[in-house]
Amino acid sequence: MFEEKTLEKIKAETQKWEEGTVSKALSRSPERKKVFTSISNIPVERLYTPLDISRLDYSRDLGYPGEYPFTRGVQPTMYRGRFWTMRQYAGFGSARESNERYRYLLEQGQTGLSVAFDLPTQAGYDSDHPLSMGEVGKVGVAIDSIEDMRVLFHQIPLDKVTTSMTINAPASVLLAMYLAIAEEQNVSFDKVGGTVQNDILKEITVRGQYIYPPKPSMRLTVDLIEYCFKNVPKWNTISISGYHIREAGATAAQEMAFTIADGIAYVQACVDRGMEVDSFAPRLSFFFNAFTNVLEEVAKFRAGRRYWARVMKERFGAKNPRSMMMRYHVQTGGVTLTAQQPLNNVVRVALQAYAAALGGCQSLHTNSYDEALCLPTEQAVTVALRTQQVVAEESGAALTIDPLAGSYFVEAMTDRIEAEIDEYIKKIDAMGGTLAAIEQGFIQKEIQNSAYRFQKEIESGDRVYVGINKYTMEEPPPTNLLQIDMAVGEVESAKLANLRSERDESQWKKALDGLREVSQTDQNVLPAVIEAVKARATIGEICDVWRDIYGEYRPKEFV
Repeated sequence: MFEEKTLEKIKAETQKWEEGTVSKALSRSPERKKVFTSISNIPVERLYTPLDISRLDYSRDLGYPGEYPFTRGVQPTMYRGRFWTMRQYAGFGSARESNERYRYLLEQGQTGLSVAFDLPTQAGYDSDHPLSMGEVGKVGVAIDSIEDMRVLFHQIPLDKVTTSMTINAPASVLLAMYLAIAEEQNVSFDKVGGTVQNDILKEITVRGQYIYPPKPSMRLTVDLIEYCFKNVPKWNTISISGYHIREAGATAAQEMAFTIADGIAYVQACVDRGMEVDSFAPRLSFFFNAFTNVLEEVAKFRAGRRYWARVMKERFGAKNPRSMMMRYHVQTGGVTLTAQQPLNNVVRVALQAYAAALGGCQSLHTNSYDEALCLPTEQAVTVALRTQQVVAEESGAALTIDPLAGSYFVEAMTDRIEAEIDEYIKKIDAMGGTLAAIEQGFIQKEIQNSAYRFQKEIESGDRVYVGINKYTMEEPPPTNLLQIDMAVGEVESAKLANLRSERDESQWKKALDGLREVSQTDQNVLPAVIEAVKARATIGEICDVWRDIYGEYRPKEFV
């Protein structure tokens, strides 16, 4: 982008500035630190100039929004056409309580739903299972059967609202329930839109909500992708998730690299199934975190978009530009929220939302300021939603596309993060791919090392965390926290007993027998799962069929 003569001149002028103006300033007042780093420990220089992006080729590396390599965004007009989808991750207690919260949020201007399920549902257990005791409805909504799903979406038209469901090992079951409810609303599958997370690899790596071993888990994941591209064309069949990788302690580059590595594994599995890459890739989606270091986060999103486009074009031979687009949802950093001085979290979330907008997300969830203490209250979730609306309507971030493009710092950071992504992908490829890297503990260890480094920085005070290791204060105990009625477990158990006594036993048995039979073949399991949920089989009963066939996963211990 710059002629050699221009760069030589800038180099000389920069050296003169360093030796003159800067040297005099430092003699009077030294800088706060010897070395400045981003939150991901990337060194940050005092000043960035064209010298730091001298190899940048505009057409090759940036291009235009809506065109390869999509560095500047996946849509030609981005937010000048419409804002990102505003979702608030919500769900607690019973389906009825969660339905009330969803309808409230939609009335307040939210434009899409995002369902949080409780831990028993995520683990494929019914609410009356012994392992569910004390966890029913605590961190999300309890969904045991199609009856609960019907209540959850009462008076919510599934052809008008898109829904994101954060569910992984039992993703097929929850999607089957959702599709069955769409049928009850007379909504055809081609009008149903949304996303199911369906990302089992990150569960095995960092989050722990897996059930089955990797191979059968991948089979269920690919079955869902295959079924939807044939029958539910507007559904995003997987949300390849870096969010939880970052929450576990990964750096920005690791979050993007390990997520892309998972994406490569899923694409390869679908290709191995016999699917043409351009038939399913346009419905792949991603899910990332946003931390408070705004410029690093923007660079991360831009680097990831560019790298994924090149992977899909060069590695998998995709021809359809939509197959090369990294479309993604962002959630602000849950792990960045503090129980101390919780109102400070409003500022953190605003900066993180701003980073997501500047980085070009397609949908966004903003955390509530009280989430380090409890599930969000109605007041807190309203502030979180209003934060998105202020960023969209008032900040100016949505006026032009990729507004930080051309910044010497942002472009240099984008290149730096992309180089780190590429280095990790090459290492993972050399190990035999993502599954092999997971089995060897490579990804887990890299994340653990980064988490340890960050924690040591906090404890030593090298990295300031406002309200935690600096600017602390005595505070009264928090009040007005959302309390989940622990009786919800008893209520859900009673509902299950009633369901089992009323359902057609022969139809239920026939449906589960059919599921068991097809699960031991190479046929797609989704049609059988849909029939099972219609026969009022519970999530635990369906997942137990697969537990019997596939067994349960027990990861290795890595030192």
